[in-house]
Amino acid sequence: MGKEDFDKNPEEHADGRNLEELLEEVESVLERLEQGDISLEESFALYEQGIRGLKLCNDKIDFVEKKMAVINSEGNLEKF
Repeated sequence: MGKEDFDKNPEEHADGRNLEELLEEVESVLERLEQGDISLEESFALYEQGIRGLKLCNDKIDFVEKKMAVINSEGNLEKF
């Protein structure tokens, strides 16, 4: 993975939301699904929304992990 890969910050793909905000959104979706008073169609839409939120969370976490791997392997901090 080259340095140019870190220019693809997942923050740009999350409408400026941080990890905590995305996790809160996913939690909200789960709470709504657990209520059980929604239609099957709405359940599918919420499920899709939750999966998209989890993917964004995963992308953000992967970005940080990869950044940390570069820092650890080279022993110094570089700006990206």
